[in-house]
Amino acid sequence: MQITLQELQVFTAVVDTASITSAAERLNQTVSGVSRALGRLEHKLQTTLLRRTTRRLELTEEGQAFLKHARDILTSVEEAEEQMASRLKCPSGLLRIDAATPFILHVITPLIESFRARYPQVELELNSNEGITDLIEKRTDVAFRVGSLRDSTLHARLIGTSRIRILASPEYLEQHGTPVNMEQLAQHTLLGFTKPELLNQWPLHVRSGDMLQIKPVISSSSGETLRHLALSGAGIVCLSDFMTQRDRQAGRLVQLFPEQTLEITQSINAVYYRNTALSSRITSFINHIIEELGERPFDEL
Repeated sequence: MQITLQELQVFTAVVDTASITSAAERLNQTVSGVSRALGRLEHKLQTTLLRRTTRRLELTEEGQAFLKHARDILTSVEEAEEQMASRLKCPSGLLRIDAATPFILHVITPLIESFRARYPQVELELNSNEGITDLIEKRTDVAFRVGSLRDSTLHARLIGTSRIRILASPEYLEQHGTPVNMEQLAQHTLLGFTKPELLNQWPLHVRSGDMLQIKPVISSSSGETLRHLALSGAGIVCLSDFMTQRDRQAGRLVQLFPEQTLEITQSINAVYYRNTALSSRITSFINHIIEELGERPFDEL
């Protein structure tokens, strides 16, 4: 027995108007359609809900008992619809966000206060992961990915691009000298990633036409760890503007090979599963990030 909302609406409308014809007018349906829906409902319940006379319709005892349930169900559905509409206007509930530690620290964290001021009913859970995590397994609503996307099951929304540069601290250069060509890099301590190997390609042309593939002396899975190593004078690093721009502006890191550096940028996307019903919490957060960053490009962060 699968009673439909349409059948409940027909039943209550007939009771309220005391007429199948009037109920059909209220519901913008045909008289025959209303009559059939009422008949289906009685057949499913295996009982008579209304006595039909030549003058009027009267509720049976069973009909009177069922009417209360029907009204309660319809009221609950209306309240749920109103609540969902309200949530669209004013997002609320828990939003789980996943991103690499540097992106959480340098991009997401500075924008949390303004987002919370705008959407105070949204609760935020920020998770940092250096690798690519399974959004469903980790119960993640939206993730931010730096670089190319490989998972075709994800829906992606581009929020910006960020250039990569070769950097070192003034203290390191003072102690070890400033390399003036790629060959001299072999004499220096190079900081790089454990994986993926693609991140150890630096934006300098080699004779084959490819980018320079470096072999790090010190490696880490975390870009933020590499940044701190570079700031402490441990070596030369290649990192993205979104996490190093303030360091360059303050003189804590210096760009090497500015004239020879290729303009290589990484795309930054907000991603979520295609089969996910896009809640107002997700859209409000992504839109907020895009609006804020639209006024401050990554190379100006």
